[in-house]
Amino acid sequence: MVNNDELVSIGEICGTYGTGGTVKVRPLTDYVERFDGMTEVLVSQGARLDLYAIESIVAHGQWLLFKFAGIDTREQAQSLRSGILKVAESDLFPLPEDCYYIFQLQGLPVYDEERGLLGTIVDVLQTGANDVYVVNGGRYGEILIPVIKQVVTDIDLQEGLVRVKLLPGLIDEEERPRAD
Repeated sequence: MVNNDELVSIGEICGTYGTGGTVKVRPLTDYVERFDGMTEVLVSQGARLDLYAIESIVAHGQWLLFKFAGIDTREQAQSLRSGILKVAESDLFPLPEDCYYIFQLQGLPVYDEERGLLGTIVDVLQTGANDVYVVNGGRYGEILIPVIKQVVTDIDLQEGLVRVKLLPGLIDEEERPRAD
């Protein structure tokens, strides 16, 4: 079977629904249509990874209600609580052009056209208005970079890097540089 580290999380089981073994899933994707037509999914619970056949998926407010084959009671469904739904990278929902999965960006080095290497992306904050890259590990410490066209000039997954043109004030160069 596939290594859990090579999988991508797409949902989290947050509870049960009813008495017939249905679980409530919080999608971990902006594209809930990725669940349409799914027939099976891996569920990760710590070191355990099990494949479940999907009998049905129904949208219910902010949740998706999953009914798995062989999970027929509330108690069986409760045993899956906190499980993470995962798929292989090859089964990911295709994103529109210039959109990326967070896991694709984490660890990428970020280069400013004037300052050179700023560090690597350690996290992506989803603020609603625009994402923000949390960049760390360079001589400037932690930098929060807004993901807007004026700042992020290129994301090159093939080359494995992000190019930016920082706006004035994002780095206070008088106070922030650290000695290497």
